[in-house]
Amino acid sequence: MATGAMSRSNDWTKSLSDAQPVPYWLDDPGRPRPEAALTGTETCDLLVVGGGYSGLWTALIAKERDPGRDVVLIEGREVGWAASGRNGGFCAASLTHGLSNGLTRWPDDIHRLEELGARNLDAIEAAVARHGLDCDFERTGEIDVATEPHQARELEEWYAEIRARGLAEGVEYLDAEAVREQVGSPTFRAGLWDRRGVAMVNPAKLAWGLKRACLALGVRVHEHTPALTLKPYGAGMAVRTPYGAVRARTVALGTNVFPNLVRRVRPYTVPVYDYALMTEPLSDGQLASVGWQNRQGLGDSANQFHYFRLSRDNRILWGGYDAVYPYGGRVRAEYDHRPETYAKLAGHFFTCFPQLEGVRFTHAWGGAIDTCSRFSAFFGTAHRGRVAYAAGYTGLGVGATRFGAEVMLDLLSGERTERTELEMVRTKPLPFPPEPFAWTGIALTKWSLARADAHGGRRNLWLRTMDRLGLGFDS
Repeated sequence: MATGAMSRSNDWTKSLSDAQPVPYWLDDPGRPRPEAALTGTETCDLLVVGGGYSGLWTALIAKERDPGRDVVLIEGREVGWAASGRNGGFCAASLTHGLSNGLTRWPDDIHRLEELGARNLDAIEAAVARHGLDCDFERTGEIDVATEPHQARELEEWYAEIRARGLAEGVEYLDAEAVREQVGSPTFRAGLWDRRGVAMVNPAKLAWGLKRACLALGVRVHEHTPALTLKPYGAGMAVRTPYGAVRARTVALGTNVFPNLVRRVRPYTVPVYDYALMTEPLSDGQLASVGWQNRQGLGDSANQFHYFRLSRDNRILWGGYDAVYPYGGRVRAEYDHRPETYAKLAGHFFTCFPQLEGVRFTHAWGGAIDTCSRFSAFFGTAHRGRVAYAAGYTGLGVGATRFGAEVMLDLLSGERTERTELEMVRTKPLPFPPEPFAWTGIALTKWSLARADAHGGRRNLWLRTMDRLGLGFDS
């Protein structure tokens, strides 16, 4: 038994021998050249700090709302290099990190939040068409799959609950036979297919396309231009950069996992590192053995869950499971790779798809997610309403960042809108405690979630306490 397990583990490791330690999406010969760094002093109506989805959508929508607004965007490295170019490419309608999390936290607003989320995803699809964003946008939906008996029971019970609440539009329950007809894995026992609520995208191409759209509308973009300080300046704000400064009437901060220029916001987020693998392109025979003709995104129902999907050239991205918090909450390049997690992921991949034995991985990478204690974005203003921020998307920001951009622009305008009236927008999550309490609490939570997965989903006293405090996590 032990010998066989060791042999299989070695085989899984061999599948990683050619994997390049770079994000697949960013390893693209069509990657655009960076815009020049800012030098000297510039003035503008709106300064956007951060060249990920949050900042790009903010700059784009600001110009669409008011073409005469003078907008500058600065990015510390290159547009899309961090989370926006490293994620799985699941562009979800959910604004609340899934319906379960939203229903638990904001039951009175949940129908409105679901409606706004659906409209937001429609708006992204429209923007892809309007601006010609070449990002492999496919509105295939997503299947949440059960791989254990207790997960199958929970999925069926959850489906009954959301139907009773009128929240199941576009969602279909799949038994074991039906889910395996969609994607052929012997581990699948049931599934919930959200047919319209998720699109698949090439995440780096989406970021690069948004950058091109911003430039076309007249946004001045400066890359390799980190923001060093933020201070009031006359009736506006001033941001210092290595070679100059920007003076702006208003500022929108889309820095997410990186230290916020408004220091009091920093305790609300911590970085959690997530990892992924990408296979070589599947042959026609390999693809036929899996099925997957409808090309949905997939995620399993465990607390320590996997997410997986097909790329445009029929590779399988396989990510998730480990979520690693570095002591002290620092974001460092050395954390972007974790061979022990890659080996673990490879083993899980071949357990899910044994018919793909012999497939090799071409890329293996990781990156930091900005996590907050309520697992979905929070918003606010500073400096008498001249600065707005959004952060805490917790790995589900590909779609929700566009909504966050609209919230920031609403807040900066001082307008009351259907977005700013939401309890989700008006309230904050609990901040994380200082070390060593943050590391201890996160480590205990991770251990408890793994234990629940191994014991039929039963949550121990620690998790039940976290649930009562509103800090529980349901993947």
